[in-house]
Amino acid sequence: MKVRRLKIDYSAIKPHWAPNIEFAQHENAGGLTPAHVEPYLIKVMNQAKAQLPPELTRLHQDIAIFIKQESEHYKQHIAFNKALYAAGYERLADFDRELAADYARFLAEKSLKFNCAYCEGFETLGPPNARIYFECYSDLLIGAERSAVDLWKWHMAEEFEHRHVAYDVYKTLYGRKHFFNAYFYRIYGFFCTMRHLGAWTAKVNAYLIGKDRESMSAAELKQSRQRERIYKRKLLFHFMPQLLRVLSPFYDPAKLRAPRGLMEFMNRVEADYGIASAGVGGTGVNSAGVTKAAAGNTAR
Repeated sequence: MKVRRLKIDYSAIKPHWAPNIEFAQHENAGGLTPAHVEPYLIKVMNQAKAQLPPELTRLHQDIAIFIKQESEHYKQHIAFNKALYAAGYERLADFDRELAADYARFLAEKSLKFNCAYCEGFETLGPPNARIYFECYSDLLIGAERSAVDLWKWHMAEEFEHRHVAYDVYKTLYGRKHFFNAYFYRIYGFFCTMRHLGAWTAKVNAYLIGKDRESMSAAELKQSRQRERIYKRKLLFHFMPQLLRVLSPFYDPAKLRAPRGLMEFMNRVEADYGIASAGVGGTGVNSAGVTKAAAGNTAR
């Protein structure tokens, strides 16, 4: 893993940054979550870190890099999201407050076990999102704004890099002595995440697209609905099946294959944006795109 600090200029970005504007709005809705979920992830990992034996030095190092990567993610998305707020989507502030309140409530009222399971559930979304961005979205990204594409691909690539950290934390704290109890609770956390964030992003997505459609003619509305079907079919066909592996008792994110082209893209991004990099560690991918050995990664 590596901490990369992007220097991307989003001043000219528009909400409709891809030709399929419904796809762009779907991603915009998802892009509002990092401002809230990633600070929450950081707080939970810091709490969990305090409970881990100090001799698990590799896991402590991985958590430190995970936190730095997530910090960069939400900062970049906050900068990107200014375009949405400037475009007149006035209800976004209400959605923001709702999600922020949810995470404040989780931290105040839920157990560390629940919060770790929720975080692990959220992190399971990273590898499928990375794979679909690098291997399945090429047609949707033709003609898209480069800064938006680079933001999302960089984010998803780093989510793939640190895909094992929340899993290792949960397994270390709760999965050693009671395997099946920990397994079923991990699945419970996964479904809690899917239900919670899925419902929230669906509301935001519906609002953004609905706002766009207010000024459309009948012909434009028909085209809009067709574009929406195109990206939803792709999600259903390519994204959802990947999540099924999460349900296996033997699921281990460290063993997942790296998306094709990930390393080449990250090398290009580092060259293009003058990124200051630091903190190499944890599970990564080699130049052939093969996941490095996961065994013993965090003294599991």
